[in-house]
This record gives sequence, C-alpha cells and structure tokens, in this order.
Amino acid sequence: MPNSWDFRDSDTLSMTHGFHTYPAKMIPQVATKALEDFAPKAKVMFDPYCGTGTTLVEANLRGVNAIGCDLNPLARLISKVKTTPIELQTLELHIHEFYDYLFQYRFNKIVYNTIAQPTFSRIDFWFSKPVKERLSVIKEFVDRIENQAIADFFRVALSQAIRECSWTRNNEFKLYKMSTEQIKRFKPDAFAVFEQVLGRNYEGLKEYMLAKRSSAKTRVLDMNSTVGIPKTKVHPLSVDIVLTSPPYGDSSTTVAYGQFSALSNQWLGFLENGRALDSQLMGGRPSQSRVAFTSDALNDNIASVRAKDPKRAMDVVAFYADYHASIRNVSKLVRRKGLVCYVVSNRRVRDVTMDTDVITRDFFEAESFNHVATLSRNISSKRMPRSNSPNGRPHGKAPLMNTESIVVLQKR
Repeated sequence: MPNSWDFRDSDTLSMTHGFHTYPAKMIPQVATKALEDFAPKAKVMFDPYCGTGTTLVEANLRGVNAIGCDLNPLARLISKVKTTPIELQTLELHIHEFYDYLFQYRFNKIVYNTIAQPTFSRIDFWFSKPVKERLSVIKEFVDRIENQAIADFFRVALSQAIRECSWTRNNEFKLYKMSTEQIKRFKPDAFAVFEQVLGRNYEGLKEYMLAKRSSAKTRVLDMNSTVGIPKTKVHPLSVDIVLTSPPYGDSSTTVAYGQFSALSNQWLGFLENGRALDSQLMGGRPSQSRVAFTSDALNDNIASVRAKDPKRAMDVVAFYADYHASIRNVSKLVRRKGLVCYVVSNRRVRDVTMDTDVITRDFFEAESFNHVATLSRNISSKRMPRSNSPNGRPHGKAPLMNTESIVVLQKR
C-alpha cells in the first residue's frame, strides 16, 4: 500500500512553485497535508528556514498568514515573489516593454558599451562572453523598473536564466563547472532562456492568483533563528503552527545553499562573495567544544562519530548546537496548544546514522512540547544527493537521505 505522504506522481511545480530551481525543497503536497491534517484552523504559520517559500505559498492558499525567514537573500527574494499578487495587466505591459527593449538592442539602437557590466570575481570562469553580454542587457532593463513587485518578479526569472546559462553542472546541488567537452557543446541563448522563464512564471502567477481566494499575507524576514527572534518581528506566543524542513546538516557536507545561489546572489548585487554564505548557515562555524545535549540519542550519535573521526564529530556538534538554539528560540513563538511540524531526514556521518527525528523530538520535549506523531515518507522528487562516501573516500558509497520523517509536537 503506498504511503499517503509520498506523493510520487504529484505535480510539485504548479502555480508559483515552479518559479525557480532550488535544492532540497519541501514539496507543496507535504505542506498542504500537514496544514490540513494538523492545523486546519490555524491563522498564523511560521517557517524559520523558509527557503524559496513552499510552506508560505501553501499557507496563503489556505487563508493562513505566513511568516518566513532565511539568511539567503536569493531565497528570500524568491519567497517574496512567489507569494506577492501582481496586477496582471501592469505586469503584461512591462513584459511587452521588455520585448520592445530587446528589439531595440538587436537592431543596435542600444549600444552594449553603455550598459553596466558585472564585475564580481571569476565571472569569466562561469560565463561565456555572449551570455555575459545578454544577461547584462536583461539586468539593465530590470534595474530600471520602478514598480518593486514587478522588478522582483523579473529578477527571479533573471536568476533562473543566470543559472541555466552558466557553465555550472545544473544537475548538481553544489557549484561544479562543466567539462571542456560540455562547454564546447553548450551554446545557450540567454534572451530565449529568460523569455521562456518569464512566460512560464507569468502563467504560474496567474494560476496562483486565481487559486488564492483569501486576504492572507506573507512576511519574509532576513533573520537568523539560531541567534534570536526579535519580538518586534515575531511576537512570542503568536504562532499557531511552525511548519518547516530544516537543513539536514552543515552546508559543506550536505546541501550547499550558498554555492547553489552564489552566481545569482553576485549577479543581482545581493552578496559580494556568494560562497561565503555557507559559513553563516547552520553549523557553518566549526566547534571545538564537547557539548552535552538534552538528547541521549544525539549524545550517543556524536560519541559514535567521535570514535571514528574526532574532527568530523566537531562538525556534527556545531550543526546540532545551532539547531538546538534555533528550536529554543522557535519554541517561544508557539502559543499554548500550538503545533510544530518538522520534516527532517536522518543523514549519515562516517557511516553513523544521525537520528534527527528523535533528536528533534527530544529538543522540543525539553521546551514543554508533547509528541503527537512521527510519520515517514519516501523522498522521490527533492533535488538531493542519494549517496555519499561515509569515509570521505571515492569508493564504497552508502545510501543517503532517501526517506524523511514528519515530526509533530504540541505545546503544553
């Protein structure tokens, strides 16, 4: 009998969900089922690691006000655009203006030398000269748009075009360059790619706006839940449900969100060094301390890793110390009888399974939550690695993060 949480044949790119690729996205069907099964009367949802906003979209579609935060400026941009209604006639006018602009450029009525050139480090390592020229032309138009919502809509399409037209291996979740042979065969037309993404996203936005029949709002915040959540941004005891999929581990060894987003963050002027973002994310700063956590499962996991690789154990400590701090801060936001729903996966470190489902439960139970359920689902559509080398060597790969657990707890 199929697992009701697997959603193997479901469309995960409907409406605004297909705006932009991103690694390890929660699929919308999981967010929908969690909201409908556990919090059908919720008024406020919070996602402390919102990524590109899957939970925010699904909350708004169900009349739930949503708050999300993320340290990645590209992710925040995408989340904001995916949940922002735009007057379609005005958007269409800007799209037609863009086509007129490209016509003028193609017939030499706009001179490339008058257009601002991006200057970030190693740009020529990742982009051909024709691609760099055409992306610059697009960005020049986008930067002139005065309507902020429409400018951001165009920026999301530009970001996707940046990734698709670069020499990165797009089937990777980290930043790797194509082979010399692949580069020789790769001749993208950046204008055509951008126009295709823009048109697709327009149709997705139209579908979203037709489906969204409520006045639910979204706020997307630049905020680090491991450091603290200011009362001025999210008031304590104000959240009905926390619905999220936290990182599986530190970026350097699991999903490098900073690397994935680096070229777009640099092209759009959000970050000078996009790769540096990974060191700011959960577990990004090494730890030398031997922390005793409020989770016997985690303490046992760390001891097992330490017996094999003491240095790697410190990476594990750094990640779970940040994760624990985040959960303590998030717990304060949830009202009495409110819920948390964490979609997690038990990664492997040096061939030791990290029991993140149990660890999550332990951390929340220490913050006055009662365990409601832990459900399992098979991962079928996330952009994730399926295996790694448990000993850090090129041979002997082991399965990695092929299932997820939905851990649900209620505040006492």
